[in-house]
Amino acid sequence: MTVRTRFAPSPTGFLHIGGARTALFSWAYARKHGGQFILRIEDTDVARSTPEAVQAILDGMNWLGLSYDEGPFYQMQRMDRYKAVIQQMLEEGSAYLCYTSPDELTVMREAQMAAGLKPRYDGTWRPEPGKTLPPVPAGVQPVVRFRNPQSGVVAWDDQVKGRIAISNEELDDFIIARADGTPTYNFCVVVDDWDMQITHVIRGDDHVNNTPRQINLLHALGATVPQYAHLSMILGDDGQKLSKRHGAVSVMQYDEDGYLPEAVLNYLARLGWSHGDDEVFDMAQFCQWFGLDHITPSAAQFNTEKLNWLNAHYMKQADLGRLAGEVSKRLGLRGVSTQGGADLEGVIALYRERASTLNELADAVEYFYQRIHPTADVLEKHLTSEIRPVMQQLAAQLAGVEWTAELLHQLIEQAVVSNGLKFPKVAMPLRVMLTGGAQSPSIDAVMALLGKEESLKRMAEYLG
Repeated sequence: MTVRTRFAPSPTGFLHIGGARTALFSWAYARKHGGQFILRIEDTDVARSTPEAVQAILDGMNWLGLSYDEGPFYQMQRMDRYKAVIQQMLEEGSAYLCYTSPDELTVMREAQMAAGLKPRYDGTWRPEPGKTLPPVPAGVQPVVRFRNPQSGVVAWDDQVKGRIAISNEELDDFIIARADGTPTYNFCVVVDDWDMQITHVIRGDDHVNNTPRQINLLHALGATVPQYAHLSMILGDDGQKLSKRHGAVSVMQYDEDGYLPEAVLNYLARLGWSHGDDEVFDMAQFCQWFGLDHITPSAAQFNTEKLNWLNAHYMKQADLGRLAGEVSKRLGLRGVSTQGGADLEGVIALYRERASTLNELADAVEYFYQRIHPTADVLEKHLTSEIRPVMQQLAAQLAGVEWTAELLHQLIEQAVVSNGLKFPKVAMPLRVMLTGGAQSPSIDAVMALLGKEESLKRMAEYLG
């Protein structure tokens, strides 16, 4: 058997972090077993589906590097196939026309609830041997209902949750085609999984209630039932269900916020799955290790600190040219050009150990490419009347020296010793004048990258 998995998002919003984890697990399972990973866009909700949401899904998959072997397939392009299967089911008797109006359904459900019963369709139009159906009402377009078994149990061995069994008495004859002829979600999913020969359905546990209906439909069609694995939900840092207020707006938001895709993937892989105590691994290693049996059935909790830690790790390992491109792009969005300024790769090498995200890195190095002035209180605190003559003398000496970090360090040390000062008393005012702030890496390394002309120019602005 060739393993075939699928990711089937609805384009009614962005690709969020929960969907991305589902896609990752489905992709990894196919890769582990040398199978195929299929992308399917479930766009039958015409009122809410948008081309922008479709593109956001494709962009998110591309950014994460989750390449698919087939697709994307669009359900709206498969309507003829769905209608043909529905017609076949009507002819075989596994589906039937139902003329119960929405108003009649409302009355039916209200009466059931008043009697303390579970609201459900009562089977008025379900054909049975010896049963006389009501006369067909004029002017009413029927829906198509699935003739669900009325006895027995539908069960499956969920690869995450274990054995699940549902009595067929709990399920009613659900609608598979609306009055306007459009097929419903549960029906389309079944036909797609059947046609695409999906062997393993890995999806969120909000679909558990759909599974018995889909299994019964597959049996009625004579189709092979895939293995199911239902992933638990992801909770936010505060233990509540992950939502927009947790930043779960779009996978691409993580790109905008300065995360590397490999860090996001590594983090997502550990949300509800583990391989011993291993925390850091690439996707090749993940695909080798991954198995459905190591997915926890309990909810996973998002931890922003851990994501930041992982991102910092991957930034330290990343190619400097790649980081330079990302930082340059982010500074460019602020109107700051890195062209003609300090060597960006050298600047990043100096700073990347200090940042957890690309945005933090861009913030930290911006002063190399755009003058940032210290606040008045910071300037007053560090560039005192006592230290100003020392800085003026140092500036004069710097003007005649070869511009290397080693020689700059020696000059700064001489200024410290000859004036009987501690090193910070000299380094801090230098830092404030050159960077606009009180924190930076070694000031001689900063000066070396900033360059002689720019460094002396910035000092002169404060020293006259």
